Amino acid sequence: MMGVRAGLDMSSASDRSVLLLKPRGFCAGVVRAIDIVELALQAYGPPIYVRKEIVHNRNVVRELASRGAIFVDSVDEVPSGARLVFSAHGVAPSVRTTAVERNLRVIDATCPLVTKVHLEAIKFAKAHCTILLVGHRDHCEVIGTVGEAPGQTIVVSSPEEAESVQVPPGSVAYLTQTTLSLDEANSIIDVLKRRFPSIQAPPAKDICYATENRQMAVKKIVPTADLLLVVGSQNSSNSRRMVEVGQQRGLPGYLIDDESEIVREWLENARTVAVSAGASAPESLVQRVVRRLTSMGFQSVVEVEAIEENVHFPLPPQLRGVQPLTQISASP
Repeated sequence: MMGVRAGLDMSSASDRSVLLLKPRGFCAGVVRAIDIVELALQAYGPPIYVRKEIVHNRNVVRELASRGAIFVDSVDEVPSGARLVFSAHGVAPSVRTTAVERNLRVIDATCPLVTKVHLEAIKFAKAHCTILLVGHRDHCEVIGTVGEAPGQTIVVSSPEEAESVQVPPGSVAYLTQTTLSLDEANSIIDVLKRRFPSIQAPPAKDICYATENRQMAVKKIVPTADLLLVVGSQNSSNSRRMVEVGQQRGLPGYLIDDESEIVREWLENARTVAVSAGASAPESLVQRVVRRLTSMGFQSVVEVEAIEENVHFPLPPQLRGVQPLTQISASP
């Protein structure tokens, strides 16, 4: 596969081409979370219980379930003394307390970048700040973060809410969900800074590197592509934001779980289709989408790299030294 930098002249490509964006797909937090479930199954044998979806991708969840992972909505569904994995999105302290009370052997797959936001929430709460959490209130990551300081946290999901939110007298701080669109987050934060000039910010931005990098790749390809296809499940926040980033700049786009969801009519007037994937979508699905597009007449496939990505997170201590036999997170 030929690689080019974003922004280069594509006139040498065939009449109908696929631009395969890079970076795409699994981020370090997702790789770590999937590895944790796989290695736990290998080290301890099934069943391994997982609270909620380990990552927001139905194909990944289905594959892990076939190997013996049991996904539950509540800690109360897990038999006393069993092994339980917390998902990459993090949990509230009340969930951890319940797990201890049920004598569960917990392996924490929370993404370290989500943990960072939790620690910031704890710090601001101890400083008696009202915390304005920028994010989608029904997202499990936001629910977990709110749980660190429920009496001091207000979720703000739009610029309109930022304009109307009321806070008690005293210090104010803001945090953000890690998987937001940068543009979306900034539009809300700008309002908050105008309304609360002394508002405290996190020491470093909360939106994760992978979310930012995948959105950057989409932005760079907007002038070149006619259509954007993002591989990811509908409940994946970062995947949905990638589609929105393109749409806001005039690039039609769709979020698809796999190649079976491609609609031929989308392609009728498209000579160049950009393909990427959210941070919880495996590369195998991307390649299936590319093969389908190739079979539909898009013969040239060009990889377009926006930024190099090389981030890794360590495994929890219970699983260090376990050698994986097979990995969903491995490249095909």
